[in-house]
Amino acid sequence: MTVESTAARKPRRSAGTKSTAGKRTTARKPENSEPELVQLLTPEGKRVKNAEYDAYVDGITPEELRGLYRDMVLTRRFDAEATSLQRQGELGLWASLLGQEAAQIGSGRATREDDYVFPTYREHGVAWCRGVDPTNLLGMFRGVNNGGWDPNGNNFHLYTIVIGSQALHATGYAMGVAKDGADSAVIAYFGDGASSQGDVSEAFNFAAVYNAPVVFFCQNNQWAISESNEKQTRVPLYQRAQGFGFPGVRVDGNDVLASLAVTRWALERARRGEGPALIEAWTYRMGAHTTSDDPSRYRGDEERVAWEAKDPILRLRRYLEASNHADEGFFAELEAESEALGKRVREAVRAMPDPDHFAIFENVYADGHTLVDEERAQFAAYQASFATESESGFAAGSGV
Repeated sequence: MTVESTAARKPRRSAGTKSTAGKRTTARKPENSEPELVQLLTPEGKRVKNAEYDAYVDGITPEELRGLYRDMVLTRRFDAEATSLQRQGELGLWASLLGQEAAQIGSGRATREDDYVFPTYREHGVAWCRGVDPTNLLGMFRGVNNGGWDPNGNNFHLYTIVIGSQALHATGYAMGVAKDGADSAVIAYFGDGASSQGDVSEAFNFAAVYNAPVVFFCQNNQWAISESNEKQTRVPLYQRAQGFGFPGVRVDGNDVLASLAVTRWALERARRGEGPALIEAWTYRMGAHTTSDDPSRYRGDEERVAWEAKDPILRLRRYLEASNHADEGFFAELEAESEALGKRVREAVRAMPDPDHFAIFENVYADGHTLVDEERAQFAAYQASFATESESGFAAGSGV
């Protein structure tokens, strides 16, 4: 595969809601309409000026630009390998980030080492920026560990499967940071679907009231599993911040420079004690919600084709080439590096040892519990029965 290719997927079935007698209908914006958002790189790879946010990326060097491109390419390669591994039965499930690389890499690279990150379960690019080994992400999806990394080692919390709850965790942590007098910030990631959860609204309220140094980063990839945006909200998501008393900004989530600049702005104001901010990254989920989902049931081809033209990796490549910041040698070396990463991930996953069968009974209660002890003993007897049957020849003779 080429490093900037996007896997073909079938998107949304129709662009609007048909009118039926006796039912109120809501008109959907035309697919080619563009919302107002912060953009520094056009889909054609042209740099555009922005008086408010240029200062946050004006000093960026060609080397740093190549680094952002490398991050996105390698993250996409890892993500593609994980999807293939799941299809081959090596992983139980996988949540792809395909199409959302710029939002994650841009925001991830805006964080400082002492900032703390609370992800959901799709922030593989942010994990890459925080120095988490990609193979550690796969242990949970393979079922051999509960995360695989020490959250405090990278200031990157474990993945959160409960939708939206990490927004409250992040807010509480940020309140603690403020009480400790630290000048670091916290960032919480969630999707447009999670924005409908009560936990997120509670987090907004607590963060505003206590002026917590937290940035809420919503990756609006247009679809919450099979529900589109217009089924969830009557106003743009970033405008919700106004009702809680803090600023909200919509950024082009397929523009890595804009994502970097806006997140730097939000994190810096949080560190200065100016409170929370909400960033809505306007992007697109090119693939399925997870590998158990079939997006062709609710999306049509025309939407996917429109978003493929805004591919975040191709956009930055065009800018690098037009600015003479990268040559063919750089792209060739990166292609080889991406293939090596894919091979390393494949080999690491297949070499992962099976977990200890009795590990499920550990850390259930801090001081132990008689019922857990009883269940452990029952499970031990059950496991021992297989060895007994094998030794007696029963298992082999019965064809088990």
